[in-house]
Amino acid sequence: MLKQRVITAIGLAVLFLGALFFLSVQGFAITIAAVVMLAGWEWGNIVGLKAQWQRWLYAALVGVVMVAAGWYTQLIQTGELSMAPLRALLLGACTWWAVALLWVQGYPSSTVLWSHPVVKAVMGILVLVPTWLSLVFLRSESQGEWLILLVVLIVVCADIGAYFSGRALGKHKLAPAVSPGKTWEGMWGGFICCLILALVVGLGFSGGWWVLAIVAPTSLASVLGDLLESMVKRQRGIKDSSQLLPGHGGILDRVDSLTAAAPVFALAVLLTGWQV
Repeated sequence: MLKQRVITAIGLAVLFLGALFFLSVQGFAITIAAVVMLAGWEWGNIVGLKAQWQRWLYAALVGVVMVAAGWYTQLIQTGELSMAPLRALLLGACTWWAVALLWVQGYPSSTVLWSHPVVKAVMGILVLVPTWLSLVFLRSESQGEWLILLVVLIVVCADIGAYFSGRALGKHKLAPAVSPGKTWEGMWGGFICCLILALVVGLGFSGGWWVLAIVAPTSLASVLGDLLESMVKRQRGIKDSSQLLPGHGGILDRVDSLTAAAPVFALAVLLTGWQV
């Protein structure tokens, strides 16, 4: 199992880096859209859609909403993003994640608000489409490849820091009804790791102390993304979103933290104008 996980992880890393550094912005947008639609197919399982055609239909719906977002932001018409509509969509996405935080905190009582399949279907769109839009925006920026690598590094640091500090110090459960293994000590350990990353980037490359204001909320948002997917999978009664990735489960299982981190990071970059 470990060998399979490592092989899959290496393959995914190579494909991701290849798409990030060797595709045009348009090519990257299309590639990520395809991945997001596969994640939409997985979310169809979370919604409770059992027939394959229903899940693929939901994936197609996610694709249609991505096209609508691309049209609204002028990406399809001009090949470039218009900042005013982009800002509005990212603000809406971050507002959604604030609502998601309340639902995670209130689980399982909160299921009365979101357990209906229609509501979960809308949740999937709110999770997936802003992720695509955020990554496309970051890639379109000057040195956008490095901005995307930074947000991925934030997610990785939050995850690794939480794992080791949680194992060493974890005593107080973060959200026991949602993810029993996560602790407050682990979360703060991951947060500290991300702050160290911010200092390295800010002082060693560019941005100074500004980068702390971008990395800190992104780190905390990554935890929420993980918890939200854990919550909806637990309510659905499944462990993995799919088996598309050998040894890793599904795409959603690998990018759940990024779905919340990317919109927060992208909005922070947009509002501050910060560049690597």
